[in-house]
Amino acid sequence: MPLSKIRNLFVFSLLVSLPAGVLSAQDDIELAEERAIKAAVEHVAGSVVSIETVGGLERSGQVLFGTGPTTGLIVSDDGYVVSSAFNFAQKPTSILVSLADGTRLPAQLVATDHSRMLVLLKVAAGEPLPVPEAAPAAQMMVGQWSIAVGRTFEGSQPNLSVGIVSALERIWGKALQTDAKISPANYGGPLVDIRGRVLGVLVPLSPTESGEVAGVEWYDSGIGFAIPLEHLNAVLPRLKAGDLKPGLLGISMSGRDVYSDPAVIAACRPNSPAYEAGLKSGDRIVSVEGRPIERQAQLLYEINRRYAGDTVALTVQRGDEQFERPVKLVDHLEPYQRAFLGILAVRSTHLAEPAAAEPPATEPRAADQPAAEPAGVQVRYVYPESPAAKAGLQAGDVISSFNEKPLGGRDELAEALAALKVAQQVPLAIRRGDETLSLEVELAAEPETVPDELPAPAGPAPAAEPEPADAEEAMPQRGVIALKVPEFQNDCLVYVPESYRTSASHGLVVWLHPAGGSKDDELVARWQGHCERLGLILIAPKAADPARWRREDIDFIKKAIDQLRQSHAIDPLRVAAVGQQMGGSLAYVLAFAHRDLVRGVAALDAPLGGSPPDNDPVYRLTFYVTKSGSMQAQLIDAAVKLLRDRKYAVVVPAAAQQAAALSDAELAPLLRWLDSLDRL
Repeated sequence: MPLSKIRNLFVFSLLVSLPAGVLSAQDDIELAEERAIKAAVEHVAGSVVSIETVGGLERSGQVLFGTGPTTGLIVSDDGYVVSSAFNFAQKPTSILVSLADGTRLPAQLVATDHSRMLVLLKVAAGEPLPVPEAAPAAQMMVGQWSIAVGRTFEGSQPNLSVGIVSALERIWGKALQTDAKISPANYGGPLVDIRGRVLGVLVPLSPTESGEVAGVEWYDSGIGFAIPLEHLNAVLPRLKAGDLKPGLLGISMSGRDVYSDPAVIAACRPNSPAYEAGLKSGDRIVSVEGRPIERQAQLLYEINRRYAGDTVALTVQRGDEQFERPVKLVDHLEPYQRAFLGILAVRSTHLAEPAAAEPPATEPRAADQPAAEPAGVQVRYVYPESPAAKAGLQAGDVISSFNEKPLGGRDELAEALAALKVAQQVPLAIRRGDETLSLEVELAAEPETVPDELPAPAGPAPAAEPEPADAEEAMPQRGVIALKVPEFQNDCLVYVPESYRTSASHGLVVWLHPAGGSKDDELVARWQGHCERLGLILIAPKAADPARWRREDIDFIKKAIDQLRQSHAIDPLRVAAVGQQMGGSLAYVLAFAHRDLVRGVAALDAPLGGSPPDNDPVYRLTFYVTKSGSMQAQLIDAAVKLLRDRKYAVVVPAAAQQAAALSDAELAPLLRWLDSLDRL
């Protein structure tokens, strides 16, 4: 049924309920609508107040705050008023509330609902205030009338905007949606139905962002949100007692598509509610409070609409076992700090096959190359003073089990470490020659230094004879490659070492040039030998405008990398974005935008724009930051502090890097850092 007909049915249902004689036979539908809307607004007008704020900030981010009045709604006859947190983002020094009869009263900010972005105010009224009727949530329907009411203009009449309810349970179950025009003029005011009952309180919201100004860019767009008054009345006693904050569980989930992938845990944040409840990597959450969970989006819906302090019953599937765990949500999680064992592993062959539809041809095995590597993780290097060194591990040892689980390879060890915390005691078994030893280590935090020396990584064994013609033809392209990405005008240079073999591990260096670009021949000459020695592939995308990088270039860079990975095997633990000055700032952006891709950022004389996201157990990320004596030094110091506050490991070399290209002495520790991105 068209929405217009649904809306008319609401009007007719109202008309039928009116006393006989209120409308004459000549009244048409437009007049009936107008009268119904006016009656609805009059019904709620006494509880709609005007709010004036004095002092505070002029802007928050890109949002400039005005000085005009905003709107609030009385929710308790003893003087409690709710409004949108957006109206108080400027942190005003004083608040005045004007009632419908013109009485002006000072107000105090009592609490903030940081999940639904509402504030609770209190005024000292001499007599009971009018409280609106809440529309029952069970009676709300898509297509019904919705009237956005504000009290921000001169005169005694409220301002209004008319539309319909366009969706229910939006923003992860927190809000209903309307197509009525919503703006700062009616943020904090009620959204009412055709009977004058309050559907909800109007707020700007975003499905992906949080904060007082999130979603404000949608004002007057036909996408507006309101927090149901029925919910607000239910939590009002808690809000009177203090702030309410979003409830956090503390897990990362496997898969990238929240709308189709099951709710399988990839990692639990140490000391989080999930961790303390005994949940583990690989567990699948199959229900919350008895409601089935088939997709990640359903889990997000159940958790995101709850508050810190709420306890939820999770039903978990672990192998063939199913069990229930009560979990109490919290308002914050301690920053995750990656646990460190203290080794570099020997890089296995067949570590990362390219994503091509057809498997690449494999190289013939050299006579002195072992036919198959034993199960476990062979140690290439032990960090001095690390947990591994203190436990007695040596280069050449093979770690066969870790934390009482057998190991199949390096990636399994990396995944196991991600689920543990610093200072945790972990048993492991190693093979040393013909001996099997049992050891115990106490994990430490990742070091923020680069070893002075590293043993040469094992490269692909040279072929005893020249390559067969058919094998050479099947080999992916090597040397200098001009890579083009459809639909982009950007150029991109790739250097694949001549020693490249699909059976060997190769890291990826994404070079992001400074303003003005870089010369291809000089870049290749600088990196060629290092790529051959360390098993690296160099990709150097170019900005559409050589003078500066733009956000749009990020899409090009990601697609260029994806295209390269279709034809060449890339070690997923050794992908680094390396950039100088403007390119270094973009390296941060690339890494934070594509957490599943980049494992390291080398920002050379480059500031960080904005605040970094939380460290995540699933997405390894480490930093190498240099600075020169330029004016950027203070900004770079601030970036290092922000990263360390999030418990990222940040290497800051002692040598002062010049604003120009790195010298050989300055490049050497960067190369060792690149060679140790897969440290464990």
